[in-house]
Amino acid sequence: MAAAPVPEGAPVEPHDSSSSAESLDRLYPAVGSSKPPRKRTTSQCKSEPPLLRTSKRTIYTAGRPPWYNEHGTQSKEAFVIGLGGGSASGKTTVATMIIEALDVPWVVLLSMDSFYKVLTKQQQEQAASNDFNFDHPDAFDFDLIIATLKKLKQGKSVKIPIYDFTTHSRKKEWKTLYGANVIIFEGIMAFADKELLKLLDLKIFVDTDSDIRLVRRLRRDISERGRDIEGVIKQYNKFVKPAFDQYIQPTMRLADIVVPRGSGNTVAIDLIVQHVHSQLEERELSVRAALASAHQCHPLPQTLSVLKSTPQVRGMHTIIRNKETSRDEFIFYSKRLMRLLIEHALSLLPFQSCTVQTPQGHDYEGRTYSGKQITGVSILRAGETMEPALRAVCKDVRIGTILIQTNCNTGEPELHYLRLPKDISEDHVILMDCTVSTGAAAMMAVRVLLDHDVPEDKIFLLSLLMAEMGVHSVAYAFPRVKIITTAVDKKVNDLFRIIPGIGNFGDRYFGTDAPPDWSDDEDALST
Repeated sequence: MAAAPVPEGAPVEPHDSSSSAESLDRLYPAVGSSKPPRKRTTSQCKSEPPLLRTSKRTIYTAGRPPWYNEHGTQSKEAFVIGLGGGSASGKTTVATMIIEALDVPWVVLLSMDSFYKVLTKQQQEQAASNDFNFDHPDAFDFDLIIATLKKLKQGKSVKIPIYDFTTHSRKKEWKTLYGANVIIFEGIMAFADKELLKLLDLKIFVDTDSDIRLVRRLRRDISERGRDIEGVIKQYNKFVKPAFDQYIQPTMRLADIVVPRGSGNTVAIDLIVQHVHSQLEERELSVRAALASAHQCHPLPQTLSVLKSTPQVRGMHTIIRNKETSRDEFIFYSKRLMRLLIEHALSLLPFQSCTVQTPQGHDYEGRTYSGKQITGVSILRAGETMEPALRAVCKDVRIGTILIQTNCNTGEPELHYLRLPKDISEDHVILMDCTVSTGAAAMMAVRVLLDHDVPEDKIFLLSLLMAEMGVHSVAYAFPRVKIITTAVDKKVNDLFRIIPGIGNFGDRYFGTDAPPDWSDDEDALST
């Protein structure tokens, strides 16, 4: 028997099977028992970057760089790693070690365990008596796996089923995954389908001794699923071992890398990580530089709607642009402009004719909003200042948030966090940011909405002040997005500041100090 690595499936709560667990301890002595027990594999998304806090700011120090070019389209797909191997071979542990060693955000772990087929009543009864073969290719919904992996690879948001291994059924709720620079797909049948293989950029087979895999499976099924040792062994001998010999082990020859001893083979994992890093470097894009040199000297697009510059509107601009204006005055008149901007944007929504009856019993030919729902999405931090104006005129409006910051080393925008309402794809979306200079952050936010299946012509980008460069950038990449603002300034200087501009809106509004290298897009890029 090969040297035993740290057991992955140490008992959590053995339920009424404590004697079985004790038998396992005699069979397979624990090594390094301080290691926390491994939970059943689930699909998950690593999207929580590290933070750097100062007295007045919270800066996110890592994020997802642009996954699209200046045309707004995805230029390179996410890098997909396939992890195959027998049941309890340590695939999840290897995946976790790769994720930790990569040390990049926005890594998606997609588990094949989420994609078991829905069982019939007869199959449910077979599963309850350990007579259903969960280790056969037919047990998995490969069509759904392939469709899901394709969407993830294309940068789209996907819904993942949640499988209950106690009841052998899918739960009603779903889990949403989004934002993959790297996708790690793991499962016993990861290499068992030809179409699925085409989606894998790197195939890794985790090769672990069969005795170790058996003991791990015993530990897991007894401690996590409340099963008895006899039932687990029966299922192993009847289904698991034959399936490994027939379907899983032969796929080892398809692997680009075979990792003997699983998580104990740190040399192999280091080599894998080096290779993935090199692939990610090839996928790096420079979007802001391209925006700064493109689409200039063109007429403003027809999708742009500028609030009429009445004496009142121009007077409010005079106040908020004045560097001598106090913070209280700045906030007051900014809020007034926001309200006017929101009202103007709502007038551009689709309406249809309707007839209502007045209290006097007469018909009135009116208009009513013809869409399903309106959702507001603010680009943090400055964009959230527009939320009260939207809530004031849209009853029960749903609000989502997107956090984008500039990478100080590359100058590129990076996506750090998002929270969007469910079923946003059916809504008209009011995307809010206070200033737009190059359009880099706005483009990233629009791309996020498109990845969540929001139709392009249902996105309304609202900003108090925009530069012509930003207008052109967004309109060129997304020609059906409606762009709505109170004013458009002509120039952006070398530091991407709008000229004549308004200053750093977020700092003036919240009373914080602007960093020396801020740009107008960075109103949305720090919080």
